[in-house]
Amino acid sequence: MTSSFSITPAEFREFSTFLEKSCGILLAEHKQYLVQSRLGKIMQQQGCTNLNELVTRLNRPGGGTLKEQVIDAMTTNETLWFRDIHPYEILRNKLLPELHASSRFQKLRIWSAACSTGQEPYSISMVIDEFKQQTPGAFSSGEEILATDISSTVLDQARRGEYEMLALGRGLSQDRLHKFFQSTESGSWTIAPKIKSRVRFQSMNLLGPYGALGQFDLIFIRNVLIYFSSDVKLEILRKMHRQLRPGGYLLLGASESLSGLSDLYKMIHCRPGIIYQAI
Repeated sequence: MTSSFSITPAEFREFSTFLEKSCGILLAEHKQYLVQSRLGKIMQQQGCTNLNELVTRLNRPGGGTLKEQVIDAMTTNETLWFRDIHPYEILRNKLLPELHASSRFQKLRIWSAACSTGQEPYSISMVIDEFKQQTPGAFSSGEEILATDISSTVLDQARRGEYEMLALGRGLSQDRLHKFFQSTESGSWTIAPKIKSRVRFQSMNLLGPYGALGQFDLIFIRNVLIYFSSDVKLEILRKMHRQLRPGGYLLLGASESLSGLSDLYKMIHCRPGIIYQAI
């Protein structure tokens, strides 16, 4: 059996329903090729001759490991260092100075949701480090970046903090490479301990509860809401509002916007870039 197994419309609908209920990802009807290309290996390993057989196994009690493998395979983990640049400029020039002035006696807490292989939370940590070098005494109570993702595979890589040169070349300057990374004998590069120590990685499904995470000054949830239905997206943003400290900020992806929640968030134009402040 190869990865080019055929899928009937009924099988695709059944699998799409399973995926949306499990992790919120909404598959468009023309995405059958994505299922074929990403699940072929798993189908072969499980000895499944069609997609219905796989879905049946996923719905059986005790199918947690298989479910994790399937969700992992269907999750898009495209990411860059300092992706889109302007959110990190806003962080450095507006948000960190503001938080330094107003929250001197509490720990700075930032949530990087759907963090993939770690580029976003580590980029945030680098900006914090640069700000602290320029602002002696800033955030004396410490900083914590909680980085979450549903994929255990990408979280394992993120925790290692080790990257090949090809991955580092995507958005990372040579100055930051030599400032915040150490080369290894194998030719890869590891993130510096002072950058890594701020970040705590945790497995999390965005459809689940958030209350145990605590309160945050900033939440980055960038380039992931586009994969959810409108209702799921709104529910996620409502739950995130409850996790923001009064006046805290939400940062979305460049192609994402927030509508229908004007009672919870205030839009702020940063030129360039838009952020949202909790009301």
